[in-house]
Amino acid sequence: MSVSARYGDPAVSLGMVNDVLSLQLAHRSVRAFGSRGVTDDELTALIAAAQSAPTSSNLQPWSVVAVRDPERKARLAALAGNQAFVEQAPLFLIWVADLGRARRLAERAGTEVAAADYLETTLIGFVDTALAAQNAVVAAASLGLGSVFVGAIRNHPEQVAAELGLPPHTVATFGLAVGSPDPSERAGIKPRLPQGAVLHHERYDAAVADAYIATYDERLSAYNTRFGLSGNWSTRVLSRLRGPESMAGRHRLRETLERLGLRSR
Repeated sequence: MSVSARYGDPAVSLGMVNDVLSLQLAHRSVRAFGSRGVTDDELTALIAAAQSAPTSSNLQPWSVVAVRDPERKARLAALAGNQAFVEQAPLFLIWVADLGRARRLAERAGTEVAAADYLETTLIGFVDTALAAQNAVVAAASLGLGSVFVGAIRNHPEQVAAELGLPPHTVATFGLAVGSPDPSERAGIKPRLPQGAVLHHERYDAAVADAYIATYDERLSAYNTRFGLSGNWSTRVLSRLRGPESMAGRHRLRETLERLGLRSR
């Protein structure tokens, strides 16, 4: 059932399935949470799972700030587009691309880490942070917890850094609201693009891949209608990427990274 829901196509099936695949295929963003909190043992398990993700050259260039304080969550929610579920979630994790740890290591050793000034290293910080956080999402689901990523934490990176006391050479990449899903939330498994649109064999074939988009637009439009939403995928993509005015202030991210100590030249 999960794989057909994942593609919005009852004809789709998998030749193999196991508990991990079933968990991943059933993923959905949760934006309404029940009253129970996330225990310390659960938080420890989530971070252990995150630290088990791959990391480039074992740099481990990320940190995470666990926020439970209601007033701090309210301030972070305001900085992240006034999204109410950030306040409602019992646990809000802020994932940090952290090149400051290596900088401090170099300072103590009396040496330099000049490669940290380059875009490649900043990218490693963001990629490794995302890999770790996704591991935590799967681990949360295995514990019966729901979650949703919050990219709007990048709307005001400097204010978020001040709120969390982040040191130089770090930046909050995204948030993750975590808690027990409210069963009354009207949401389902959102269909994704057909595999033919994203999977290429040996060489990229844009014409073949793009031919699947019209069908996907129909499937996503039907999903949206079922939950009181509107529009299809193509409309959403074109609206979201229209220009700087559609980026909620994030078009200034390069200059902000410079001020936070991530030069990315």
